[in-house]
Amino acid sequence: MTLYEELRARGLIAQTTGEDEVAELINNGKATFYIGYDPTADSLTAGHYMTLCLMKRLQMAGNRPVALAGGGTGMVGDPSGRQDLRKIMTVETVDYNVAKIKEQISRFIEFGEGKGLLVNNADWLRGLNYLEFLRDFGVHFSVNRMLTADCYRNRMEKGLTFLEFNYMIMQAYDFYELFLRCGCNMQCGGDDQWSNMLAGTELIRRKLQKDAHVLTITLLTDSNGVKMGKTAGNALWLDANRTSPYEFFQYWRNVDDASVVKCLKMLTFLPVEQIAEMEAWRDKKLNEAKEILAYEVTKQIHGEDAAAAARDTARALFTSGGAADMPETALTEADFTDGMIDILALLQKSGLVPSRSDARRAVMQGGVEADGEKITDIAKKYTPDELCGAGLILRRGKKSFRRVTLCG
Repeated sequence: MTLYEELRARGLIAQTTGEDEVAELINNGKATFYIGYDPTADSLTAGHYMTLCLMKRLQMAGNRPVALAGGGTGMVGDPSGRQDLRKIMTVETVDYNVAKIKEQISRFIEFGEGKGLLVNNADWLRGLNYLEFLRDFGVHFSVNRMLTADCYRNRMEKGLTFLEFNYMIMQAYDFYELFLRCGCNMQCGGDDQWSNMLAGTELIRRKLQKDAHVLTITLLTDSNGVKMGKTAGNALWLDANRTSPYEFFQYWRNVDDASVVKCLKMLTFLPVEQIAEMEAWRDKKLNEAKEILAYEVTKQIHGEDAAAAARDTARALFTSGGAADMPETALTEADFTDGMIDILALLQKSGLVPSRSDARRAVMQGGVEADGEKITDIAKKYTPDELCGAGLILRRGKKSFRRVTLCG
């Protein structure tokens, strides 16, 4: 099986330009390809992990990755998939976030002489002369055609700023610049970026009379078509300080049954043949497949030790009801009112629910336990002494746990 055939078998390829040419490039290790990551936060998310996997797969086959941190495009913000304008960040925030995500990418991809490149598009975008750029590049973009792209068309009713309208041109210019700087002949990304990436290939053809290609991967969704990588309304971060290895493990351990094999194919490096055998697994064997998925994905992001610790903690929780390495929330005396804190506040402050109303609903539905005792009273209160030492183990639903302790 060639690399391209394997990507197909894993369900990764959504669209390409010139499929035969793309297949020849990556199968023979001739692709110098780039994937961009805008610094919208100081950590990448599980959604970015899919493209990191693609980058690693292509590099393992001898292709050269160029990871682009968007210190320039991040100052504008990609309108794709957005209902409103992204928050405008200061230059200092953008640069800080760039530094943080560079660290994350560097732990996953090999950079250095003869290996991959790690670049920042601030190096060429921030210094552009506006009038010269418009004359030299703006002339190659049709407004009518740009407005047919999903990223713009979906925003027309609610409003699209001229700032965001420039994003496609800037991303296209990135491809053009990397083509000149390092011979980058292919751009990769999620299939929500198709229009933006095609703009780059068109720009290269028009300006340089050269060919370049695009390979987009399928966005990972659950069986209901909802994007994976979000939990309790929040992003699933790759930074252990934002999403602990245990929480990361548990997310993948709890994916719905219909998505397990799909996730194994897309997100792990297990052989396709081994994964194919799991398609017939049911009941306890299916739970085993989920644990394999969670371990393999957590290992890629946080390392074998963290993945093993998360797996052991999860097993301990379901066998003995407690474990030393579960996620922990430390409260202070300021969290107490008149020396007491109620169960609704504990649930919210621990992060098991986003609001007091959600906490109340969880208790009333019988889905909350504290140290193994089901809580039915929404007015249940605790003293600081009850949270000292080993703390209190809260459980929401069947699989969400948090140890709550008192600092000092």
